[in-house]
Amino acid sequence: MSEALKIAIIGDYNFTYNSHHATNLSLDHAAEFLEIELNYYWIKVNEALQQKKQFFEQYDGIWVAPGPYLNPFFLSGVFKQLFEISVPVFLTGECFKLFIDQLISANNLNPFGEKLISENLIAGSHFERIEVIPRTSSVEKLYENCSSIELSATRFSMYPQLLEQLVGQFIDIEAVNQFEDPEIISLRKHPFFLATSFCPQISSTRDLPHPLVYTFIKMAAGERLLQIQE
Repeated sequence: MSEALKIAIIGDYNFTYNSHHATNLSLDHAAEFLEIELNYYWIKVNEALQQKKQFFEQYDGIWVAPGPYLNPFFLSGVFKQLFEISVPVFLTGECFKLFIDQLISANNLNPFGEKLISENLIAGSHFERIEVIPRTSSVEKLYENCSSIELSATRFSMYPQLLEQLVGQFIDIEAVNQFEDPEIISLRKHPFFLATSFCPQISSTRDLPHPLVYTFIKMAAGERLLQIQE
């Protein structure tokens, strides 16, 4: 590739948040591991909301970073745009629930306004250890040489009737945690749209880049190569 990959990070960046700082570092780890040049750009949520589909398509990959967000409801409008593009998308942390909420709303899965997904089950702003238990061979392979213990400040439980509506038609569950709650999900009918409730970037290191992060970047690089070939 003659030009550096361009990754958009959607989130209200604050250098004092460990997850935000770790997001930047994990991208550096992945770029070094894959031996590619990569530039990333933080875009505030309210600014991303004002953009059209073509704006997002100029990037090779889009990462919706963990919160907190100045206005989390703005992400609903952002997700509407991201659903319609083929650019690889990666979501981590608090936006996991907002992503599910948008799927529910967009597909009218809750006409009676029932509570189908819990609030955050991790109290406070600290990180807890969760175990990632792969449900698909692809995620199992990614974790072959990586610890299955991840750090998370968010955990959500979905009611069975919601999962019945979502799984197979809109999402696939790639991994669950020790409580049987979904931890990694992917959007069906999209080349790469992965959402994690935990923050994989926290455990990424220069010596061992997180496999989910470098897989996201590898997919972004693959999309660039396809565009060049076309």
